[in-house]
Amino acid sequence: MAQQISESTDLTKDLPNLCRELYPPIEPYSSGFLKVSELHTIYWEQSGNPNGYPVVFIHGGPGAGTSPKNRQFFDPEFYRIILFDQRGSGKSTPHACLEENTTWDLVEDIEKLRKYLEIPEWQVFGGSWGSTLGITYSQAHPDKVTGLVLRGIFLLRKKELDWFYEGGAAAIYPDAWESFKNFIPENERGSFIVAYNQRLKSEDPQIQFWTTWELMTTHLVQNEDHIKRGDDDSFSLAFARIENHYFINKGFFPTDSYLLDNVGKIRHIRAVIVQGRYDICCPMMTAWDLHKAWPEAEFKVVEDAGHSANEPGITSELVAANETFKHLLKQSGALPS
Repeated sequence: MAQQISESTDLTKDLPNLCRELYPPIEPYSSGFLKVSELHTIYWEQSGNPNGYPVVFIHGGPGAGTSPKNRQFFDPEFYRIILFDQRGSGKSTPHACLEENTTWDLVEDIEKLRKYLEIPEWQVFGGSWGSTLGITYSQAHPDKVTGLVLRGIFLLRKKELDWFYEGGAAAIYPDAWESFKNFIPENERGSFIVAYNQRLKSEDPQIQFWTTWELMTTHLVQNEDHIKRGDDDSFSLAFARIENHYFINKGFFPTDSYLLDNVGKIRHIRAVIVQGRYDICCPMMTAWDLHKAWPEAEFKVVEDAGHSANEPGITSELVAANETFKHLLKQSGALPS
């Protein structure tokens, strides 16, 4: 069940009953690789309606890459669904590469992809780190964004990183924290992000403990299938190495509150924020701070969920948000009808 925060705009008023379930699996109708620098090439794909309304899915991590299930949040008859793997992630090359890999590189990659696909403007969808990058991109290019659906808000502030990586979340998951903590010698525990950075950049990177810690904490009730993703060494290498690289560099933002300070650039854009009440990875304090700075955005709190987009309550609200945008776009004359 989701709680509607009364101060925010309810976009669903006067709309028909909305679909709240994932759409059936689909395959891309086109895909390819875009060279975005001398070093990096990113994988992209399109599915759904080639003449539909464009929406870009921004994955999390950073370093997690996309998956086929990501296409299912969108009505394939209405939306032209664009997925891409960020630098070093998924099918993009070189794999797990940290060189020329910053938030601002990724922002410009999104713009290069938009231009390459000849899309004038598009809807942006992102969760967790995808919310970070989605907000950053939108603040840099607000004239290219027609709507935002954001989940599990992460603004990459020090207090958020300290909560999850320096012992705060251990109060909820002391069992999962034990292995993450014990891998680091006691004399290096002043900063786990720093201590892991040295190990993740080595020729024989120690990736298991970093990846497993996050995978064990993303659901309200631990999901064994999700945790087993960590057994994939290719996934875990990119996930752990790139995440840590971004976090030790504070997201490459000039100030700790950069995204909140610049929210005025996007307050005119229609937006929905979906947040799990019991999100351990990206606790609700961050979504609440964003909500207070951006009261025009619809704010949905899922009372029985943690962090993952695949938890039923969060999935329901994400699909409903896209359905809401679909109906509003149809009302405004956006194709297809």
